[in-house]
Amino acid sequence: MAARGLGLRLPLPISSYRYWACNHFNWNSKRDFSITPIPIPIPTQLENVGFIGLGNMGSHMATNLISAGYKVTLHDINQNALKYFSEKGVPVAETPYQLSESSDVIITMLPSSSHVMEVYTGTNGLLNGTSEVRPWLFIDSSTIDPQTSRRISRDVSSCHLKENEGFTKKPLMLDAPVSGGVPAAQAGTLTFMVGGLEEAYIAAKPLLLAMGKRTIYCGGPGNGSVAKICNNLAMAISMIGVSEALSLGQNLGVKASVLTNVFNSSSARCWSSDSYNPVPGVMQGVPSSRNYEGGFTSKLMAKDLGLATASVAEVGLNCPLTADAHNIYKRLCEDGHESKDFSCVFRYCYDGKDDK
Repeated sequence: MAARGLGLRLPLPISSYRYWACNHFNWNSKRDFSITPIPIPIPTQLENVGFIGLGNMGSHMATNLISAGYKVTLHDINQNALKYFSEKGVPVAETPYQLSESSDVIITMLPSSSHVMEVYTGTNGLLNGTSEVRPWLFIDSSTIDPQTSRRISRDVSSCHLKENEGFTKKPLMLDAPVSGGVPAAQAGTLTFMVGGLEEAYIAAKPLLLAMGKRTIYCGGPGNGSVAKICNNLAMAISMIGVSEALSLGQNLGVKASVLTNVFNSSSARCWSSDSYNPVPGVMQGVPSSRNYEGGFTSKLMAKDLGLATASVAEVGLNCPLTADAHNIYKRLCEDGHESKDFSCVFRYCYDGKDDK
């Protein structure tokens, strides 16, 4: 099936793919852990994948691709990460450019906009200052500002393919940040918010579903990044609001567990109250039940709120809650809580107490 106007041959039906997610691992583990590919039908144009960024998220995403049968080559500045995979027989590359020369598709999962720009446009970067590239598709799953996503998309689209393999006439770019955190990356249940050409999104969908369970097409270039920033902005404001209300209730003599039951049976119900409650003792299996360890750190939330604040300034919109939320999480980090889960705002901003 060819996509209109692109000569892009779409892959097999999604129903014909089977995926498997591997177990959690760490670089220093001595236990025997093998990465075993499972034979599955993979479209030729998606077969050779270059993956850059083997941090807490990327390491699991790359492993799931390998386990799904993709031919994956890896790059990261962390030599321990590369050594781990290399010892399992996974090919590694010394530079992004070297990686691109053996890849049909590139996936990047990096900490910030500056890291993404360096990997794409820096010395020995993916584009390497040339007008010709080998990969036909570039996917960035980093959480970065929409402006950077759109700039890189323009840079990619201005290039030509070294080899015309019939999939597309020009290289394509998707911004595809994720939701679900490390547990979902490990389990292969991430949600991808995707921006870019819709035909490229459709073609890439089997690849994304090897790492996740859901993909949402958000529109043109940069729109995936917009969706991720807006999602995390709403999540932060919701967590602050729930924490403030629960702390007020405690100080007025009502237990947090009682108020949570009221919220979850009434109009205040939300993810921060019914799935990720910030009060220690109310819910098991969430960061508040383990001294706010694990989860989504306050440092990362402050970073994402900084992206939202910058976007607000760019469009000239009056968003007071965005500024307030950003300031709250910046203060949490300045006070030494940057490594705690972002739900710690209940404890360290509102002096909330355990539910007893």
